[in-house]
Amino acid sequence: MWKEINYKENSNDLLIPNINYKVNPAEIESIEKNSIAEEIGLESGDSIISINGKKPRDLIDYQILISEEILEISVLDKNKKIHNISIEKDQDENLGINFKDALFDSIKQCNNKCPFCFIDQQPNGKRKSLYVKDDDYRLSFLYGSYLTLTNLNKDDWNRISTQKLSPLFISIHATDPKTREQLLKNKKASQILEQIEWLEQNSIQIHAQIVVCPKINDGKLLEKSIYDLAKFHKKSFKTILSIAIVPVGLTKFRPENDGLIPISKKYAREIIKQVEKIQTSLQRNIGTRFCWLADEWYLIAGITLPSYKTYENMPQEANGVGSIRSFLKILETKTKALPKKINEKRKVSWVVGKLVYEALIPTVEKLNNIDGLTINLYGLPSIYWGQDQVVTGLLTGEDLIAGLQNKDLGESIYIPSIMLKINSDLFLDDTNITEVSNKLKTNIHVLNDTNDIISCLIGKSNTQKILNYA
Repeated sequence: MWKEINYKENSNDLLIPNINYKVNPAEIESIEKNSIAEEIGLESGDSIISINGKKPRDLIDYQILISEEILEISVLDKNKKIHNISIEKDQDENLGINFKDALFDSIKQCNNKCPFCFIDQQPNGKRKSLYVKDDDYRLSFLYGSYLTLTNLNKDDWNRISTQKLSPLFISIHATDPKTREQLLKNKKASQILEQIEWLEQNSIQIHAQIVVCPKINDGKLLEKSIYDLAKFHKKSFKTILSIAIVPVGLTKFRPENDGLIPISKKYAREIIKQVEKIQTSLQRNIGTRFCWLADEWYLIAGITLPSYKTYENMPQEANGVGSIRSFLKILETKTKALPKKINEKRKVSWVVGKLVYEALIPTVEKLNNIDGLTINLYGLPSIYWGQDQVVTGLLTGEDLIAGLQNKDLGESIYIPSIMLKINSDLFLDDTNITEVSNKLKTNIHVLNDTNDIISCLIGKSNTQKILNYA
């Protein structure tokens, strides 16, 4: 499984092994102003075919290929004509190209059948992108998406080693071979410890994730998994940098008799107690807590979130571990010097998931002490997913319409951009902002910048996207 294939020994030949593969031209989405790409006339809709005779398979190949000082670029323009362009530049200078997709060949999709997979817990008939089960190591390296390592071939392993694609983000779930095989419904899943040993030997670091499913991989199995992984956090080389421990999320669309049990308040408290005890032990033995619980555990349990410093360097913030504590810290900073009053009276609504509602009440109370300002905070459940306690990012347009009908919304409502598909106005249920705005008969403001939320709510910032109802 781990036998390496032969690469040529010079320059960027290390990028591409002597094998055949299909790579599409890399379509350009936009060009940055005052960039090399703008200077040579590249435009949105053009595509890069090759750089110095090599076809980049993805953004990783592209970034390595353009690191040379002299570039010979083959371009397919939007009129389907091919141009060959020569560029001389500083070695590490970027070209200023943004691509439509990060991968120029086919995405590696998941070959597991995990019963807790969120993608399989969605209704049919929505946009195709919602059903793509990404398990691609390149997206893990580029964007921090989690993969399982079950679908990699020899060329993939060799590329990870050769290009030092580190850190990667790996879904472990259990180190016990039989349990992991049971969870992923894949015989290859049992090899996880051997795979981590290979990563260690090749100096590749990872961040790990364990999705806890009651009565399947919890209790002693959870403890075993954490301590097994901690063995790879050595002074000589820290292969595993951190573990995120996440509660299983279940929707009303999941298959019947899947053997999964929802997370209760009592169960969440038991897990918190168990993991915090393990954290104390690891802190003493290896100098770090190493494993952290996702914010949802504390919110479900009704327990105050740990202090900011306990998350150390926030290694899993993007995975919902400490993200609310970090957000609350920003809000605390931004509310230290509030105006006593505002010139024009305003009443607005701030909409979040029910799970985070109580954590935001102190901030809203501070804001409502400003003379002339009224903010209604609404923490909504999700009718769409069938979840009473839901994080903000999972709220859909249907949830907003159902939860805010006949409510006092004031002049407009504010929602964070995490409710929407990136660079679009679509919610997870394929409704769009205009539809929701029209149904609620109010304007919707999309908050894009966490640091600017307070100014937006007070009315002192115009950075948010505003959509007026028709």
